[in-house]
Amino acid sequence: MTQEKPTSLPRYARVLSIAGSDSGGGAGIQADLKTFSALGCYGMTAITAITAQNTQGVRGIHGIPPDMLRAQIDAVVEDIGVDAVKIGMLASPEVVQVVADAIRRHQLPHVVLDPVMVATSGDRLIAQETVAVLVRDLFPLAEVVTPNLDEAALLLGQPIGGIAALDDAARGLLALGARAALLKGGHLPGDEVVDVLALPDGRLTRFGSARIATHNGHGTGCTLSSAIAAHLALGHALPEAVARARAYILGAIEAGAAVRTGHGHGPLNHGYAPVAQVVLSV
Repeated sequence: MTQEKPTSLPRYARVLSIAGSDSGGGAGIQADLKTFSALGCYGMTAITAITAQNTQGVRGIHGIPPDMLRAQIDAVVEDIGVDAVKIGMLASPEVVQVVADAIRRHQLPHVVLDPVMVATSGDRLIAQETVAVLVRDLFPLAEVVTPNLDEAALLLGQPIGGIAALDDAARGLLALGARAALLKGGHLPGDEVVDVLALPDGRLTRFGSARIATHNGHGTGCTLSSAIAAHLALGHALPEAVARARAYILGAIEAGAAVRTGHGHGPLNHGYAPVAQVVLSV
């Protein structure tokens, strides 16, 4: 007698990172997978580019062919499934279009877009002609975009002068087509770090925290966007997902502040307080 397979079983919260690889392990898909794991999620990847980099800078970037990127996304989605998506480095218009098409075809939920344009070291990671395609094709599909100050200034075409300018800049990102935007103010001077979340209805929420003195900030943006995606996959609404993600990253920064990794900008301590992998009911 053949035993029937159960029709439904519990599963893990599943998060897909569509991003570039950081050979130094501090940012990109490496940071994303560490974050997913630390927050109790099952992480998967579709690699958009391979970089040769370390804590001191980027030495080279090799883009993955669009067809191979599409195949990676399709393989993961069609077998394992996805509860949330984090998007990082997309180096060309063709790659942006592949990702946008995949989101539509598979109806991927809870998309967090981190418009990676400049590395912590100052190295440019995205071609200029890609920016317009990113805004046109991906902003409307993402549940939230998470630019830092430099990236937002590039997107808006003007500098953001201080904390007082964050609210208008966040609204400006909505005007570009973003459904919601988390503008990260960490690059502004001062003892307090202020981020502004602009929601689809125009409401603004400010998140403030004391600045942590550290030389190890490599991968901060990747980690925050990944943590937001993880908490969305776990069932939290966007404002709560952002609040929880900020709490996680502040702990990761503080836990790694006094550690030396490499000779440049070191990574965070992603595993400072890991939780068991979460099993969801079907």
